[in-house]
Amino acid sequence: MKSPASLAALLRRVARRGRVTRAEAYALIHAQGPALADLMALAAEWSAQSHGRTVSFSRNVFIPLTNLCRDHCGYCAFVKAPGDPAARYLTPDEVLALARTGAAHGCREALFSLGDKPEWTHRAARDALQRLGYPSTTAYLHAMAGRVLDETGLLPHLNPGVLTYDELAQLREVSASMGLMLESVSERLLQPGGPHFGCPDKHPQARLRMMEDAGRLRIPFTTGLLIGIGETPEERVDTLFAIADLHRRYGHIQEVIVQNFRAKPGTRMAHHPEPTVWDMLRALAVARLILGPEMNLQAPPNLAPEVYGLYLLAGANDWGGVSPVTQDHINPEAPWPKLDELRAVTEAAGYQLVERLPVYPAYVHPDWLAPRVWERLASSDASPLHDGYTQ
Repeated sequence: MKSPASLAALLRRVARRGRVTRAEAYALIHAQGPALADLMALAAEWSAQSHGRTVSFSRNVFIPLTNLCRDHCGYCAFVKAPGDPAARYLTPDEVLALARTGAAHGCREALFSLGDKPEWTHRAARDALQRLGYPSTTAYLHAMAGRVLDETGLLPHLNPGVLTYDELAQLREVSASMGLMLESVSERLLQPGGPHFGCPDKHPQARLRMMEDAGRLRIPFTTGLLIGIGETPEERVDTLFAIADLHRRYGHIQEVIVQNFRAKPGTRMAHHPEPTVWDMLRALAVARLILGPEMNLQAPPNLAPEVYGLYLLAGANDWGGVSPVTQDHINPEAPWPKLDELRAVTEAAGYQLVERLPVYPAYVHPDWLAPRVWERLASSDASPLHDGYTQ
């Protein structure tokens, strides 16, 4: 580990050069004490270069299309086994009811989350899709996102798991943006006993391939890393560089989430230690240096309710989706902060809270949005094209 003096000199070099090397990031991800304070200060300075003193969020409604999945992640409490009475697909009426409730409460985003291709391994999923009249979960998602877009005006953001190029192209027609957490590039996590054992869709190369396909298709895309599931600090750096490389080539990564693992009862990792706030601050600050001033860097406020205001001091500029009407179905134990509280915490750190769409301003353009989505956005009273919305 480098000495405080050598880390201070390293940070001065990074500040002068305007970028960080992988070797430097490997050193900075271990920063402590004054070196960590200096690292955070530089990250916050870089964030302010592009985002000023604003912090954004998206007012959304969470639509858990299905909680069946073919993967078995060690930390997941969202997925239900086929025999569980709670395992199901939402019906079209339920999807539209949720979306209309969200629209009535001022939401602009319909956040669709679902398991990864459950029909490939579960007869219950195939039977449910047959009753609904669709050949696959992807086809059902396409239909429901299209109806939400057309009938409520909400902009769908889709988290559909790993998809093929053709499936991405199909879903692009009915979504403003999509997302897939890279989580980690460490293949060790796939080994027996690891958090991704038994999870074919968590192989890093499969996820990177999909993210590259999304870039080729010009899909505004969200990704990120999950902190504390067994990866090393250096593997966090490697994950961030993999994301930065994709964005350098395609320019489609609109935001990167740095998310802290939370242990959940009833999962294989129920007793796994959670990352500390210092782990998160180091990861956020190093992420800002790797990804640069312009990237939107997000950290979920509901997963660290006592300390999330500190994230802004480490280079974060976005709180992600916050729902006034639905829980975080991925983390049901962690309620969203009320918007008044979110604003108060943001202002206490010296920043201004602003609302955004699921697609960021730089991507609100027909080059990045399918015609069906662009036409809906351009005609909407809630459109940034009408209200002068800026981040």
